[in-house]
Parts: sequence; structure tokens; C-alpha cells
Amino acid sequence: MVTIAQSQRLQTAWFAALAAATGGKTFSTHGCTWVWLPARRELLMMFPDAVSATAVRPALAEGSRLGATSARIWLNSAVDAVDLGPLGFAPSWQPWWMAAPVSAVVRSGDDDAVLTTEVPDYSGPLEQELRVVRSEPRQAWHAVTRDAASGNISGAAYSFRPVGDPGLRGLGGIHHLEVLPAHQRRGLATALLSAVARAAGEAGAAHLAVNATPEGYEFLSRRGFTLLGRGRTWLLGL
Repeated sequence: MVTIAQSQRLQTAWFAALAAATGGKTFSTHGCTWVWLPARRELLMMFPDAVSATAVRPALAEGSRLGATSARIWLNSAVDAVDLGPLGFAPSWQPWWMAAPVSAVVRSGDDDAVLTTEVPDYSGPLEQELRVVRSEPRQAWHAVTRDAASGNISGAAYSFRPVGDPGLRGLGGIHHLEVLPAHQRRGLATALLSAVARAAGEAGAAHLAVNATPEGYEFLSRRGFTLLGRGRTWLLGL
């Protein structure tokens, strides 16, 4: 059974992989793990056992030096966030942790979604972060759908199965699943989800975890995912 702790560990590994692929870094302050994502100019604190001003202030100084425009703290719901308000952080979106067996997610008829390592349409952060699917050892996959008439991208998704973490053996993640509004309710999200889930499964994942929005919960619950619990994030503009 997938746990919230594993889902959080997987999320940290995903951000660390994005950082490594885009020239960012992972570092620690007072035992707390931080990830710097240069493509997004975002600094992330990942699931500390406790959060304090002593641990946050030096990381914010490093973020300012690097050119960060925001800092986000990901928390387990049980962690006391009392020190974050005085530092200028405000409550932000709530992750809904969900999980499913790969076998429940992969479906026939996902041919509309194409796995790819190159997307000429992408620029900026999208183009930079796509490097994660070309990193070695291979641990990430990306799929897109396109509008039949225009050829433009209509949706995209990633899957991720971390390499070298025994605590996450057999667990993969779904990330950045999105279909543009004009193309929704046509089965494209299902095709994208199935295609990237299939790739992660072929690489050894038996289960998948995802952090969903409340809106995404409705879709994912119909595709085999069950709710594990909810977390919290706090955001600071720099």
C-alpha cells in the first residue's frame, strides 16, 4: 500500500530530478531539504519534520542570491506552521495525495497520446524542464496530444519512476497532467494518463502516486486513484 510519506518522498525526488536536469540544486539548512528550480525561479522546502525561522531565513537569502521570485514550503498536515506567517508566507494550494495500481490506470485506446523526448513547440521553462526525460539513467517520460486540425499541442503529462531509492521501489509518479480548456472532455486526459503510466509500469512501477487538486480529484478517482490524505503548501513572493 502506498503511504503519504512515500508520496512526499516521491515528490521530493521529482523536484530534485527537475533541478538536476535544469542546472538547479538540492541543499539543506538545519536539517531541512531545499530544491532550487531555476527554470521556474522557485525555491522549495520539502516536507520538514519541523519548520522554524532559523532554518528558513538562510535558505531565503540563498534564494534571493540565485534570483528566486518565489519560495514554497511543502508540509505534512501534522507539522506546525506557526513560524511561517511572521516570515511573510501565506497558505497556498493544498495537495490531495492519491495513489493507484498501474494496472488500474493503463487502458487500451491511449494512441492519441504520444511519448516524446523532443517538443519543438516548447520554450522557456517547458523547454528546459523537458530535459528531465533525456537524463540518464532514464527515469522520466513525457507524452503530448495534438489537435488534429491545427497540429498544436492540446495536452501533456509526465510520469516518473526514481532510480536508486529503495524506499520508492515499485512506485512511480504522475506530474503536470494538463489538457487545454478547449480540448477537454474528449478523453485526452485519460489517454495521456494511460500512456505515461504505461511507460512507468514498463520501467518497473507497480503503483502510481499523484498530488491532485480538488478538481483533479474527481477525474483521478474515476481512473482508479484513491485518496490517501491531504497536505499543505505555503508561498512567499520574493
